Amino acid sequence: MTTFMLSDTTAGRISAQFMHLRHQMGAPAIGMVLTLVVVCEERHQYDALRAATEAAREHPSRIIVVIKREDDEPIRLDAELRIGESTPGEVVVLRLYGELVDHADSVVSPLLLPDTPVVVWWPGAAPEVPSKDSIGALAQRRITDAKGLDEGGIQSLVTRAKGYARGDTDLSWARLTPWRSLLAAAFDQPVGQVREGVVESSKGHPSAPLLASWLSERLGAPIEVADSAGPGLTSVRLSLDGGELSICRTDARLATLSRPGQPDRNVALARRHTSELLAEELRRLDSDEVYEAAVKHFARTYKG
Repeated sequence: MTTFMLSDTTAGRISAQFMHLRHQMGAPAIGMVLTLVVVCEERHQYDALRAATEAAREHPSRIIVVIKREDDEPIRLDAELRIGESTPGEVVVLRLYGELVDHADSVVSPLLLPDTPVVVWWPGAAPEVPSKDSIGALAQRRITDAKGLDEGGIQSLVTRAKGYARGDTDLSWARLTPWRSLLAAAFDQPVGQVREGVVESSKGHPSAPLLASWLSERLGAPIEVADSAGPGLTSVRLSLDGGELSICRTDARLATLSRPGQPDRNVALARRHTSELLAEELRRLDSDEVYEAAVKHFARTYKG
């Protein structure tokens, strides 16, 4: 992998340097399928870039990491470029100073790959309305992560629902894919009417109310959220006419599925890395209507 540093530079120089490095290494850009813009703080950039790079092994991308630094310093743009066989695409880490902090879109726009989708991911704090953010407005897909916030993750989902636009999603929803798949499979055979239910998780876990809202809307039954020792989501229990249907995760890999009149069985339910969640979201660039319905249902019923 080749790393090239540019200090006090411009977007034009960065583009020219990318072209030079590609010709030098014989690595054309035609294999890249999208531009992934990661907007994060300095303290999150290592983990975020690692997750984005791993996700790019499935979706070769130009990864643009935007780090907004001190806005009271003179205007400056520093860039770190990475390209090579160990990097699935191209990576540029941008550090913005001074007034550029408020005009990051003017730096990012010239670096977007032409004629390919743009996805923006905020691993931590995100705008209240991502689609109206200057960088978010450049994207077809906008990914937030309520779990990545230091506090207020659940409240942020309410805010996202109020400002929802087509293309918005949250990694708290992607974390539910295995749970939703198991629950859907459990209803392949008739189990009777669901009267009520509960989703248990560690306190404040934002995926729990999303799952409860999805179930409540789909089943037409009240689904509560309760705290457990965790970590993360630990169980779903649904009260039926003839007993209880439950999925209880006992460790980081397995869960127990119980249904009335049938023996319990172990099922795979592993916790997934951020890179896997991100790769899942990059597989679809259209709007996720099921997420939209779930997060809006949650916002309507949230009592805070």
